[in-house]
Amino acid sequence: MSPTLPIDRRTFLRSAGTAALGVSLAGCSGLPLGSTGAAEDVALDPPENYEKRSDADLPYPIHGEELPEVSVPAPLHDREVSTREFVGDRHAMLTFVFARCSMTCPALTANLVQVQAESVAEGFADEMAFLPVTFDPEHDTAAELESYGEDRGVDREAGNWWFLRPEGDERARTVVTDAFGVAYEYIPKEDRDAENMAYVHTNLIVLANADGYVERAYTGQVPNPADVVDDVRTLRERW
Repeated sequence: MSPTLPIDRRTFLRSAGTAALGVSLAGCSGLPLGSTGAAEDVALDPPENYEKRSDADLPYPIHGEELPEVSVPAPLHDREVSTREFVGDRHAMLTFVFARCSMTCPALTANLVQVQAESVAEGFADEMAFLPVTFDPEHDTAAELESYGEDRGVDREAGNWWFLRPEGDERARTVVTDAFGVAYEYIPKEDRDAENMAYVHTNLIVLANADGYVERAYTGQVPNPADVVDDVRTLRERW
């Protein structure tokens, strides 16, 4: 079951690794985590604020780092999928959401959907893997994720989209927070501003190249999908 303890703001920020970055807690609207670093093994140029942020102890994988490896059930495919399963074959995009969210999660998902649409239209669908991970496994059943995908415009016929659903809350914490640095906390019903505001969480989209290295970690405000599409185009041109 989802935890029902009140949110300890200091504990939440410490787990996010963001207290020093002046983060504010704001429901499902997302919390800024900072920028990313730079290293070899990548095709894209270092992101903005690299020099300022490169020495920060950021909780999520940054530009030039290896994509973390965890295996998570993909309920719509009846098998487990590793986050590094497509290394050597496809570029990968990951994000972390819960299906009943009506604020930033649809926008995070929309970024992946836009790149997927581009991949289908431009004939590189088999070069991409899209791996959205839920941190609300009790609610986000296979049927719920299928419905969420239909509502968000996911093209399951493209063969490059895998919804990942950890087995239980403890495993979700291991995958989402421990491996990828996304902080989230359950909000009891009596403390919510709206029924579907079940979690407060940080935002993250990861773009990793086919060698398994992070090219971009989009954090804080949800990026403009057009900018993400441009990054994927540049990655493919330089690959």
